[in-house]
Amino acid sequence: MTYTEVLENARPEMGKYCKACPVCNGKACGNQMPGPGAKGSGDGAIRNFQKWQEIRVVMDTLCENKPVDTSVQLFGKQFVLPVFAGPVGAVNLHYGTKYDDLSYNQILVAACAKAGIAAFTGDGAFENVVTDAAKAIKQADGIGIPTIKPWNIEKIREKMNYVKESGCFAVAMDIDAAGLPFLKNCNPPAGSKTVEELKEIASIAGKPFIVKGVMSVKGALKAKEAGAAAIIVSNHGGRVLDQCAATAEVLEEIADAVKNDPDNKMKVLVDGGIRTGVDVFKALALGADGVLICRPFVPAVFGGAEEGVQVFVQKIKAELEDTMAMCGVHSIAEITKDMIFRPSK
Repeated sequence: MTYTEVLENARPEMGKYCKACPVCNGKACGNQMPGPGAKGSGDGAIRNFQKWQEIRVVMDTLCENKPVDTSVQLFGKQFVLPVFAGPVGAVNLHYGTKYDDLSYNQILVAACAKAGIAAFTGDGAFENVVTDAAKAIKQADGIGIPTIKPWNIEKIREKMNYVKESGCFAVAMDIDAAGLPFLKNCNPPAGSKTVEELKEIASIAGKPFIVKGVMSVKGALKAKEAGAAAIIVSNHGGRVLDQCAATAEVLEEIADAVKNDPDNKMKVLVDGGIRTGVDVFKALALGADGVLICRPFVPAVFGGAEEGVQVFVQKIKAELEDTMAMCGVHSIAEITKDMIFRPSK
């Protein structure tokens, strides 16, 4: 099966929102929510994609001709790529009815683990979103990262008990989900968290704790103070704040601030509009330790199940390998800022 065939198979299954576009650029789904679209004008998702395209890579083939190694380590685990599947919750609501959260995550988590990467799983208003994700991660021997929304502390404790049973190697919280309406309407209220509250949550997690939704140096330093083992530079795919900066616009400044701190051990990941192995290379050159790709994994599952995920991962890997070879690097650690060119700078 080719990636084109995966997308063709997915289109009849995707419901009325996602179009399983050849390039997932946020234009066809616009501001549709529910669905994969963005908040307000839909500008956030579109600009996330566009800003990666404005960055160019610098070719250099005056180098040794040897194999390229795309592997990385995260929290003691070895992966074939610095790429992770992003979290999706409430699959039926946002995409289609072919899979529910349990069956979607069973396919995604297992297929990603088999392909040599890990999947983040999502959360939602219904308890089964997290419990089903935890079951899928447990079946994959803990190779998965459950993502909990910023509920009130009682609900967080309850959901953390579920995810700990999965044997997962890390836990995430998408703090940027504070802008989602169903969280705002919770009683007791859920949403934004202080540094002290995040410290408590990180302690409850008892595993490497990842804070997703950091869009400024100030936010990154707060996450570090709270004890985060990693941050994800993310604007929730443009789904929580219209007219927000694109992740490609803020990544470099955040990564520089984190990595220039001599006491820092925190990893920097990024998502938002990353669609190819070339985009992955650009993100690493800007200082990321790894990337999340979210929306394209949905049609990969809907259009090809485990094989669809494998095809998509191999596509990204081949693109990254080719870009690295053509830019004169043979390992992820060798990728540096001078290997990209930004015409606007």
